[in-house]
Amino acid sequence: MCGIAGTLDMKLGATTDPRVVERMTETLRHRGPDDGGTWTDGGVGLGSRRLAVIDLSPRARQPIANEDGQVRVVFNGELYNFLELRTELESKGHRFRSGTDTEVIVHLYEEEGVACVRRLDGMFAFALWDARARQLLLARDRLGQKPLCYYEAGPLLVFGSEPKAVLADPRVPAEPDLEALDHFLTYGYVPAPWSAFRHLRKLPPAHYLVARDGRTAIHRYWSLPYLPKYTGAREELVEELDALLDRAVRRRLVSDVPLGAMLSGGLDSSAVVALMRRSVTGPLRTFSIGFEAPEYDERSSARAVARRFDTEHHELVVRPDAAALLSRLAYHYNEPFADSSALPTWCLSELTRRSVTVALSGDGGDESFLGYDRYAGAQLAAHLDRVPAFGRRALAALARQLPAGGAKSMWSQLRRFGGGLAEPPPRRYGRWLAMTLDHQKRALCTPEFRALSGAPDSLGLLEAHWRGAEAAGVERLVATDIQMYLPDDLLVKMDIASMAHSLEVRSPFLDHHVVEFAARVPASFKLQRGRTKPLLADVVAPSLPPSVLRRRKMGFGVPIEHWLRGDLRELAHDLLLSSRALGRGYFVRGTLERYLSEHERGEAQHHMRVWGLMMLEQWHRTFIDRRPDGTASPASMTSGSV
Repeated sequence: MCGIAGTLDMKLGATTDPRVVERMTETLRHRGPDDGGTWTDGGVGLGSRRLAVIDLSPRARQPIANEDGQVRVVFNGELYNFLELRTELESKGHRFRSGTDTEVIVHLYEEEGVACVRRLDGMFAFALWDARARQLLLARDRLGQKPLCYYEAGPLLVFGSEPKAVLADPRVPAEPDLEALDHFLTYGYVPAPWSAFRHLRKLPPAHYLVARDGRTAIHRYWSLPYLPKYTGAREELVEELDALLDRAVRRRLVSDVPLGAMLSGGLDSSAVVALMRRSVTGPLRTFSIGFEAPEYDERSSARAVARRFDTEHHELVVRPDAAALLSRLAYHYNEPFADSSALPTWCLSELTRRSVTVALSGDGGDESFLGYDRYAGAQLAAHLDRVPAFGRRALAALARQLPAGGAKSMWSQLRRFGGGLAEPPPRRYGRWLAMTLDHQKRALCTPEFRALSGAPDSLGLLEAHWRGAEAAGVERLVATDIQMYLPDDLLVKMDIASMAHSLEVRSPFLDHHVVEFAARVPASFKLQRGRTKPLLADVVAPSLPPSVLRRRKMGFGVPIEHWLRGDLRELAHDLLLSSRALGRGYFVRGTLERYLSEHERGEAQHHMRVWGLMMLEQWHRTFIDRRPDGTASPASMTSGSV
């Protein structure tokens, strides 16, 4: 596990300054505090910071080369099938110098070229230089657990695990992409391939990029198959899922350093702990966070699971003063990121890293096994689609008149669900997910901002994924989440929070064999009369406390709605209504004041949007007003940038 960075200048006779690669690599020290290495030759440079997890010896230092030094790789992640691949490659005459999984990649590339990415089982992002072919290969894992972004300008290609590494190359400008920021206002994150920085792009999951002869090309190497559907009996599906999950967990227990588990008390993380206990006979450490607001606190459920499996359990209560982390969150997330659960994820990662270097989590279970309430809502909405259009419009208008209520109240949920009933399915789903809808943007954003951003149809991105999905029914919504919400929000949230604390997090539910199996299971086995994840529950029911199986899904929420009426009120006003923020020309002051006052009086729930706008302003101050290296950046509104 590490952070990677590098450059490729395809201009004839170009040379790479080693100090630039070293500076880029150093920005990623938090991802790899144990070791670092760089290599340059002509116009190419590779750099790595390493968190030692497998093979702790200096022999595992990156970049790692093949026998004759013609192929070199820097790698971020873990390969769970590296031992099988190594045995196969050794039988073909390849010689290994280390015991690390990274070295497998260079030898597999020698055998199979760029097609080697299809053989890799794990979470990964890597850069591989082939000196003979004068070719650079960048690749990212199937589901997007490990990040990789790049800047391209003519013959220059600069890449890194995080934008801050790319920006450490002085040739890369720190300018915001207003189109990307417009998308951010809709989703609360910047969807791939955009980044918040102009001309800097994210390599999408399940894709690789080849740079050669002054040109780059991007290719998809994997798509999630939803067909053909399994036709076996329920008992057979439960048995096969049990075997797949057991294998996925056992593979993620391979480590030369201490490991544990993040335990929320929900079904997914509890299932992971139950499966870990099958293989771990000694001490097993678990970690949870909680809140003083009872509707957000899951500690009692987590304790019940910890007692059942006799774990060494650790807890932390997150309080509003944790929001002092705002500037650190903005720096590490690299982009404006509105998911307020990044804050407890940060605190949970910090707690976990005090005891272990590797932790397993339950990420990905909701997408594969239909765990979100909105999936049940989508099934209900599909039945309501039979109602004539005028009837659905009337229901939607009625829902929008319901009282705001608390964020987790029944009224709030009905208002959010019912308000989109008149929309077609993909637009309705986008409305449920959106932080800011188009009509709200028109009131929030200045005409100048919308003109320069191009006022993109952000929900059209989701609709395109929905229409291109092989799946049908509610699984089309799942397919859009696996393309957008999972890699661009959930996995970013965990990767950044964990790696900021030099913690590696592994997710058995994101094993692509598990994900492929779940996609081919009929939806009727995964969502039954509004009950979410029944198939997964059947696998672990004999092991878990009944209270875990019965409890309603809470999600990893944070009481930001309450904090913005109390401890965070002054900070919100200071950030959003400052002359510095308003001077950017993005937002209408009156609309910002209305959001703050309506939320504080309990007349509306604007907490998601207010927190997102706070993170946007803090990001601007961190990266645009002043680059991560401390140098000032210009801040004038021009076409496509500010």
